[in-house]
Amino acid sequence: MIDLEMIGRRAKKAARALANLATEQKNAALHALADGLLARQNEILAANAADVADAERAGTPPAIVDRMLLTEARLKAIADDCRKVAELPDPVGEIFDQRELPSGLRLYKRRVPIGVIGAIYEARPNVTVDIAALCLKAGNAVILRGGSDIGRSVAATTTVIADALKEAGLPVFAVQSITDPDRELVRQLLRLDRYVDMIIPRGGASLHRFCVENATVPVIVGGMGVSHIYVEPSADFARSVPVIVNAKVQRPGACNALDTLLVHRDAATAFLPMVAAALAQHGVEMRCDLEALAILSDAPGHEAWNIKPAEPADFGREFLALIVAIKVVGDIDEALDHIAQYGGHSEAILTGDPISAARFTREVDATAVFVNASTRFNDGGQFGLGAEVAISTNRLHARGPMGLRELTTYTWIGEGDYLVRA
Repeated sequence: MIDLEMIGRRAKKAARALANLATEQKNAALHALADGLLARQNEILAANAADVADAERAGTPPAIVDRMLLTEARLKAIADDCRKVAELPDPVGEIFDQRELPSGLRLYKRRVPIGVIGAIYEARPNVTVDIAALCLKAGNAVILRGGSDIGRSVAATTTVIADALKEAGLPVFAVQSITDPDRELVRQLLRLDRYVDMIIPRGGASLHRFCVENATVPVIVGGMGVSHIYVEPSADFARSVPVIVNAKVQRPGACNALDTLLVHRDAATAFLPMVAAALAQHGVEMRCDLEALAILSDAPGHEAWNIKPAEPADFGREFLALIVAIKVVGDIDEALDHIAQYGGHSEAILTGDPISAARFTREVDATAVFVNASTRFNDGGQFGLGAEVAISTNRLHARGPMGLRELTTYTWIGEGDYLVRA
């Protein structure tokens, strides 16, 4: 039986050492990790292929299988992200909010690591490296608990991480992995508040709910939610179509992929057939409200399109597949009301009207809001963060892609000349 108390103690000790490491040492570990991933890609990909084969035999949905899959290109991208993290400025030790008080006290904040991060994830072998790399650069120790569905993949990559830590002279327990598939260990990790400072779950709604309901450690909730694009009559229709196709098709299993397309009534007749024809070329199923369905059913070429009536539950559903819900709205107010009811993850407006763009960005409540850009940009790598540990939908501590700075907190520092309080 795994001793979580021992794992926690080791992580806490490693975190103290990491907090005081020079940036150069942390960067050396990240470059060693990137080199190791490429040098041992054959064994990592073989382990992943076995996990994927098991998933396919078990009837796992294609979108989830795609999340599990590692390829040479994806592994290279993961290694590249490690190097990008190494190139980023080290946030630890940053001084900000400096001031001198009337008392003579010189006051400022110093950025420090959070401490020990617990990561619980499913079907995402890339998370093993992404979280380890960001935590190391931010000076945090991490306890990883990957799902049994990617057990071989996690084992292969954590071996590479361990070797990189040794090579760079970092604490060997800075990254630890719980390999036992017993779900009770997840419950215990969620209650290990004596040692763990924050839990980051990466998985479906049931995993997030389980973590929130069972944790005594603060939990960052994210990585799921419904994403919308709203198209106005002033939008450039020809240039809008590729944005929508990209948002839906580039990686449909991602949390920032398009789920619902909202089209202004004054644009619907001209625009909907254009976008439907483009989506159909990629095999996208379109679930349309009655108004959109009527427009598309009369459009030339509709026989080749996979269009069908939408169910009420289709609006507000994260599809994670080549499926999109389509709704015609009367104006921006109706679009904003719909997004307020169902959205909150990644939201976009396609428009030529700067007034509408400003209103949309001001009134939409989401982790990220885009003007004339794909929702797929809501990503730590795309934001220049190097990588991300999650896209947080929390309001406290961090929101949106969580990179290096979001894995730190701060300490108030007060300096005086033997000051006493009056």
